[in-house]
Amino acid sequence: MRTRPLRTLTWMVLAAGCGLGRGDGPTDGSGGRLAPGDHEITLRHGGRNRASLVHVPATARSARALPLLLAFHGGGGEASGFRDYAGLDALAEREGFVVAYPFGSGILPRLLLTWNAGANCCGWALDNGIDDVGFAIALIDEISRRVTIDPRRIYATGHSNGSMMAYRLAAERADRIAAIVPVAGAMDLPNFAPSRPVPVLHIHSLDDPRALYEGGLGPPFPGTNRRVDHQPVEAALQRWRQRNGCATGADTAETRRGASGTPDAGQSALRLVWRCSGASVEHWQLRGSGHGWPGNPDIGLREELIGPPTTLVNAAAEAWRFLSRHRR
Repeated sequence: MRTRPLRTLTWMVLAAGCGLGRGDGPTDGSGGRLAPGDHEITLRHGGRNRASLVHVPATARSARALPLLLAFHGGGGEASGFRDYAGLDALAEREGFVVAYPFGSGILPRLLLTWNAGANCCGWALDNGIDDVGFAIALIDEISRRVTIDPRRIYATGHSNGSMMAYRLAAERADRIAAIVPVAGAMDLPNFAPSRPVPVLHIHSLDDPRALYEGGLGPPFPGTNRRVDHQPVEAALQRWRQRNGCATGADTAETRRGASGTPDAGQSALRLVWRCSGASVEHWQLRGSGHGWPGNPDIGLREELIGPPTTLVNAAAEAWRFLSRHRR
């Protein structure tokens, strides 16, 4: 984007009052208990207005504490779009957990948002040093004040830049996060010292054209000249395997292949599992599919940008299969 549009957009944000004022805390008025259903909550963190969509399942009417899943959208996206394609709300209703979709940050409050997920990614949030880990913890605290949440069962997942954000949150706040499922985005942290082992399931395609599996400089974000130097997936998993006390070799726990004559034809998926003394590490290694959220076949014209979709693996279902086994 050229300088003049950037200035114009900046003044639009300032005129809307975004990022002004002092103090942290809830800003959505009532601050009361969240009934079953869909909500948007806002709070102040780091001197900025931050927001999240929240789905509370019908089981919240009971007295038992519920798990909480933070679901981080991809870079250049926003929470409602991710909610629409991730398939987590229906799963949360069936399985009885709360799911929160935080909004990242950017020049505009609800468009082209990113997460400050590490050394190289991504965009506005990285450039401005946004404390997204602090925001995520503040959001957990706010939701826990308004819904009865089991503090031992707080999880994170995310897509692309949101995957990297889930990694950063687990690495820096392992005292709060029970397990994570990053999807199509490798960890990008120069400093890695989790306070405890954290279970990890990583889902990624070897043929991802944007978040390159082997690492390296990815293509520009659409409409920009901004590129990300991705870290290799295997290098990130190796750091977690060392921290979690895992054996060197993986077992192939499951193999799937796309049936001839279906959209998944020619695709495959391996679920790799390491034997670990501290915490589980697993990896769905896909082949033939692209950068999209697995299980969502409706990517339309974006296929030329992100590669073919896949339904061999449903990321939402696999995420909960893994997460539900773990407590902090």
